[in-house]
Amino acid sequence: MTSFHDRARAAAEAMREVFPETPLQRNAHLSDRFGADVWLKREDLSPVRSYKLRGAFNAMRKQEGTELFVCASAGNHAQGVAYMCRHFGARGVIFMPVTTPDQKIQKTRIFGGDAIEIVLTGDYFDDTLAAAKDYCAEKGGQFLPPFDDDDVIEGQASVAFEIETQLGRVPDHVIVPVGGGGLSAGMLSYFGTNTGYTFVEPTGGACLRAALEAGHPVTLDRVDTFADGAAVARIGERTFEALKGVGVASTLTIDENRLCITMLDMLNVEGVVLEPAGALSVDALKDLGQAIRGKTVVCITSGGNFDFERLPEVKERAQRYTGVKKYFILRLPQRPGALKDFLGFLGPEDDITRFEYLKKSARNFGSVMIGIETSDPGNFARLYDILDSRGYSYRDITEDDVLAQFLI
Repeated sequence: MTSFHDRARAAAEAMREVFPETPLQRNAHLSDRFGADVWLKREDLSPVRSYKLRGAFNAMRKQEGTELFVCASAGNHAQGVAYMCRHFGARGVIFMPVTTPDQKIQKTRIFGGDAIEIVLTGDYFDDTLAAAKDYCAEKGGQFLPPFDDDDVIEGQASVAFEIETQLGRVPDHVIVPVGGGGLSAGMLSYFGTNTGYTFVEPTGGACLRAALEAGHPVTLDRVDTFADGAAVARIGERTFEALKGVGVASTLTIDENRLCITMLDMLNVEGVVLEPAGALSVDALKDLGQAIRGKTVVCITSGGNFDFERLPEVKERAQRYTGVKKYFILRLPQRPGALKDFLGFLGPEDDITRFEYLKKSARNFGSVMIGIETSDPGNFARLYDILDSRGYSYRDITEDDVLAQFLI
């Protein structure tokens, strides 16, 4: 057995002893909306609610007998390794960023039980990765990379094998979310040139695009951890070797706030719970237009590990992206009736969601921080026109991340 196809097939068949294949489901709502035959490969329905246990299983089965496995993960790889440590009866030490959502930490503990130890360290994944490797160097143990490993890539390719088997053929186009590139490298290595690809990254973690533009892996200066399942600062060396020929035109970057619209749409319309990284492939449909019209398209919904305590943040981000919710600082005269005057400027669809004001002594004006939600983004233009005509001084801080995060 020498070909990548055969090894991916063998990995998929071996997995059936541990968990069933994930569903490939045609989605009528998305198919009608985008004029294509859209299918979802539901990796969010795996036992750990992501595809990551595939790579962990394949790497660990090839090293059966190893007593200690060590990994670093923002959550999904950790859960896969924990699940497989219990399955193989091995001990695992799992390093996770301090910023990892609590839901993923708790699920990792549940999947691994007494077989694992969790170490929280580092604000960003790359700091966590360095700590895990230092541990291996000092204490021993077999390090399991989250993506940059031939056996992990081979295990992730089982997704492609299942798609081909379930669909009965290779799809016309596949949309693949990218973090460190393990899933993408596996898909491309399996399907080759037999299908079209779109590789999707969050804007705050577009390490594949950066590597393609530079011609080699580069480390991003800053990573937005909102889409934590794909928030990686540097594409893997092995994964980039597989992906280096895809071309920048085959990649898309998606604004993290825009992702929230798709997350809410999938939850409210389809009842499908997706984490931010898991929504990347579905959100990308909006940008593909004629390129996929009439074609059979498979979107890989890579994960569904979403903490519902984050739902208000997701709604807030979606509203800010669509322009129906804004925050601004307003200089308001300190006199009786000033607030009543301002309220009269609001339209029937405008709702104040945040108002903070503390009267300053011996001053003619005070600053007010206001949050307003409306049904039509155009209503803000009307409000701003009124404020300008009346000589009010104000500043929109909605897109000022530093200021908005501090005040909001």
